[in-house]
Amino acid sequence: MAKFQFDSAREAEAARAFLVTVALGRPVLTDAAEELTELVRSDALEPVGLMQARRDKPDPATYLGSGKIEEIKGLAEASRADVVVFDAALSAAQERNIANVIGKPVMDRTELILEIFRRRAKSKEGRLQVELARLEHLSTRLVRGWTHLERQRGGLGKTGGPGEKQIELDRRMIASRVKMLRAQLKKLERQRDTQRRSRLRTDTLTVSLVGYTNAGKSTLFNALVREKTYAADQLFATLDTTARRCWVSDEETVILSDTVGFIRGLPHQLVEAFKSTLDETVHADVLLHVVDSSSPVKEEQMASVAEVLAQIDADEIPVITVFNKIDVSGLDAQIQRRADGTVKSVAISAATGVGLDLLRQALAETSARMRVENASKPRELEDWELEEAPRTAKSDDEALRELEALL
Repeated sequence: MAKFQFDSAREAEAARAFLVTVALGRPVLTDAAEELTELVRSDALEPVGLMQARRDKPDPATYLGSGKIEEIKGLAEASRADVVVFDAALSAAQERNIANVIGKPVMDRTELILEIFRRRAKSKEGRLQVELARLEHLSTRLVRGWTHLERQRGGLGKTGGPGEKQIELDRRMIASRVKMLRAQLKKLERQRDTQRRSRLRTDTLTVSLVGYTNAGKSTLFNALVREKTYAADQLFATLDTTARRCWVSDEETVILSDTVGFIRGLPHQLVEAFKSTLDETVHADVLLHVVDSSSPVKEEQMASVAEVLAQIDADEIPVITVFNKIDVSGLDAQIQRRADGTVKSVAISAATGVGLDLLRQALAETSARMRVENASKPRELEDWELEEAPRTAKSDDEALRELEALL
């Protein structure tokens, strides 16, 4: 089955997917199989088999080597899989070579995440961003032209040989569409900047929720602002940024924004395409890094989030770590502080509401402290103003006489 035939068929019924995880080198991600299974289910695929492979370095032709690919072929056929999904970023050549051997469509981790984003994007900006990322990824997958669609050149009975190939037409059309998408996203980005500036004029602390996907950010957002934005126990439930005013104390309110979750190996195309959405994170005063405290690999997930924050230049923004899901992990609701007394982390359960009062307290403290630290100061006079001031200064009597003369 060709790739486009699979894409069309999967819309009618859930396709069956055989999963392949690959551990390169010494580090082994214990949650790789579980996370890939959740990603596949989020893409409406049914996992029917799994192989966990390990290599020191990728094979240039087939990533895993010809023997392992033949083994995958047999297992995929036995499980009657429609597609084989790799938990790795494959090159165009590797993907094509594997598909030729297996005889089934092959999907790598990047394509899988892009497809999930395509399904979940709801807003105009989100759909444009996903389309841009997909086109940029597709442009690396154009491997050959179709000779029967080549344009002939020359005239007066002379063809002059083959001219422009279909691959060149495809590249030009993709480049044209990408240019148009970037222009539309730029316009939406300017609108978002206008909205952000109007919020900044209120002198209110802006707080952005960040974290690994499915850590509970949207559930926490709903609990804090008492709204019902979409939240579900699945990967990438939220793609579109939502900002709301959040009450934290009688004296303090903050602007709280929820945005897309991060994941290990988040495709570079998505980070670039979602720059305007992630700008809410870049321009925040404080980041609430939401962590699933019940996850056995929370340290690795925190490192993945830190990596993406560094990619978007948001790694210098103050962070309060929120250890969520303490109802599952068994932790106690508490605030941990740094040596200088500032809040380092808060342990809560967004689902049950335990510890939310401590988080509001932490945000109120942070808001009050940052307002004092960044209080508006009178502008210092320039040198020329200091020189002019004595000559233009008038006594109270002179000012009074001028006022009486005007009256």
